[in-house]
Amino acid sequence: MKRLYRKIYFTIVGSLVLVVVVAAVVWQFGARQPTSDAAYDLASDIIMTALPAADAPLEDQKQAAASLALRLDADVTLYDRERQLIATTGAALPLPRWHDDEGWARGDTGLAFTFKLDDGRLFVVDLGGDQRHPLLTLILFLGAIAVVVGISAFPVARGLTRRLERLKAGVETLGAGDLAARVKVEGKDEVAHLAESFNQAAARIEELVEANRMMLASASHELRTPLSRIRLGLELLEQRPDAKLKSELGSDIAELDRLIDEILLTSRLDATPTLSTVQDVDLQALCAEECARHEDCELSGDAAIVNGDSHLLRRLVRNLLENAERHGRPPCRVSLQSSGGRVSLMVLDRGDGVPESERERVFVPFHRLGRERPGAGLGLSIVRQIARLHGGDVEVLSAAAPGWNGFRVDLPLH
Repeated sequence: MKRLYRKIYFTIVGSLVLVVVVAAVVWQFGARQPTSDAAYDLASDIIMTALPAADAPLEDQKQAAASLALRLDADVTLYDRERQLIATTGAALPLPRWHDDEGWARGDTGLAFTFKLDDGRLFVVDLGGDQRHPLLTLILFLGAIAVVVGISAFPVARGLTRRLERLKAGVETLGAGDLAARVKVEGKDEVAHLAESFNQAAARIEELVEANRMMLASASHELRTPLSRIRLGLELLEQRPDAKLKSELGSDIAELDRLIDEILLTSRLDATPTLSTVQDVDLQALCAEECARHEDCELSGDAAIVNGDSHLLRRLVRNLLENAERHGRPPCRVSLQSSGGRVSLMVLDRGDGVPESERERVFVPFHRLGRERPGAGLGLSIVRQIARLHGGDVEVLSAAAPGWNGFRVDLPLH
């Protein structure tokens, strides 16, 4: 991770250095702006007017150069078109090294600028020792900006990668088996969102692993009971054949088969994010078929077409009816009510209902209100899984009508 923050930091600094270099090269070798060219041309014309012609006597040119030096309050040097010295008011000022025409040059006394006159002569003006070359000024200015940005960029780059380091450590801790590993969320940028996503994923993983652990422990316990009865029954059957004992063994095997089927269905629903089979399902007809399998069960309500898996929806209705038969009291009433693009499926009976403190826990796998009650505690858990897979949910109804208790499933209509 240290390489990453160094890479980010040196990329920023390198980019600033490149900007300084490119700006200096463009300034030095790039084309001048039209306004600068006009100013240089105007200055050259003024100097030409103040100087005598190129073929004038040298003394006249020297006097004119000295007069201009007084007016400008600066040393000047005049060269002919062959770059031969004509006149100077002090030490001869240097000509530009990189340009044949005009430009900046630094001599012993400071910075000087050369104007090329129309007749080919070169007029050099000394700008004084306190003046800096514009290129050097530009480099120093951009360099100062680069230094300031470089200093201020380091804590930003380091702070960014430090949070990534903590996130990396959290991922490694989670990968090592510590499912409670979380990372601190700092800021509101993408790294903070990444930390939030990691925490959510870690919490979901911990929840799933814990649920699977509980499922395995509960399934092992629930499977052990019918297996023990079957083993004991077989031993007794070997000693003395008994039709009643044989019938009980058949019931235990059926219970074991049903329990295995529920465990497999619960695991499959946990691993299924979406429905694999989707079709139009007549919920009213489906409820009528399931109600016909139970005595003293009445169906009422509206016709309802929902979009989903008919086998899973049938299992949902069947589990609710079997739950009412096992834990409630007859008669049983099933009703369908459509409103606002959704349908409510209510399965009610005359039983005591679910205590308020247990209304959420009854949907937890293998949870039963009393150990003496029949079943493994998976029926209502499967009902909630199927309902949510279809875009709905299930809730406990208490006193839906005087003396009636049960469950309501809310599903979207097609």
